[in-house]
Amino acid sequence: VRCNTNALPHSDSRRLHLPHTNATTHPLSPSLISNCRPSKITSIALTCTRLRFGKGNIHPYTMHPPSRDFPATAFAAASAYEGKRRAKLSDTENLAVGAFGGVLETVVQMPLITYKICVQSGKPLPSNLGGWYRGVVAAAGPLAPITAMQVAVNGAIERAVTAGTRELLDSERIGVAMAAGGISSVLYSPVDLVVIQQQKLGLNSAAATISAITSNHGVAGLMRGFSACVVREGIYTAGYLGLAPIAKDYLVKNHEYFQAHELSASIVGSCVGGTVAAVLTHPVDTAKTCVQSDMGGLTYPNARTALVEVYNRGGVGALYGGGAARTLRLCGAFFIINNIRELAIQYKTKMETSA
Repeated sequence: VRCNTNALPHSDSRRLHLPHTNATTHPLSPSLISNCRPSKITSIALTCTRLRFGKGNIHPYTMHPPSRDFPATAFAAASAYEGKRRAKLSDTENLAVGAFGGVLETVVQMPLITYKICVQSGKPLPSNLGGWYRGVVAAAGPLAPITAMQVAVNGAIERAVTAGTRELLDSERIGVAMAAGGISSVLYSPVDLVVIQQQKLGLNSAAATISAITSNHGVAGLMRGFSACVVREGIYTAGYLGLAPIAKDYLVKNHEYFQAHELSASIVGSCVGGTVAAVLTHPVDTAKTCVQSDMGGLTYPNARTALVEVYNRGGVGALYGGGAARTLRLCGAFFIINNIRELAIQYKTKMETSA
């Protein structure tokens, strides 16, 4: 093992010693890096060959004068190695992260939600700030347990798949997130219905909207549009708990700029996940919105019929009505929720490491 550093003067050449070991090979690890002294080292290049240790012997290594040929990213590699040992959030912690993230992103982006609903359902845009935020309580309040459920179920399925002994493969991350999203539709479909109907009827509370729906269509009316919601939420959740973090991890691992600017990687990853999820789900979301706006089913008996009707009326463009607003909203939502989750994981990892 040779340690080359830009931080030491050319005359500072010394011999280093690794800890006593009986092993026949010594793997590259952060503990090996940490034995390169002094602590002023800021960049280090390691070249490993098969090392043999005699029992009871301490093998010397020579620190050579610095070379300018190596980039200052070796400690980033060491951090990535240790970053694999990340703390796992408990069910309670996942619930809290999901609840807070869901409420925050909904409150911040409620005007985009209102715009999308108006464009998709053909309603005029609100003329005042209150109109843009009408239904925010109905959307943000129930969304807390919905997003909490998605994040918590995702964590539970992840533990079941990995038995807590390994990280998920990328394909598994997407599949687990998709399953969590589909399950969450049990709660999300009625919430979406209430928000849409509150906007349409101009009512001032979620309670009044629920009362109006159940009075005219029974309790089963609250589940109108459920199947379309399952499809939408499965893909949506796969985007923000699967594709977005995968894209971020890829950028950080493969591009030096993003290694030094993880926030930029998070923004780009969120935009990738949000855009893909929006493109794949927006026609389904449009059909679901049409169905849930037409409680009597006179124009849109079901989501499949709604897709055909909307396409016949305006082509592909009609299926993507409000698509720009929804894409922007998904990118923002993915960024907010994933960063809150990442901060929670980093904090717990730090606490466990320092304990």
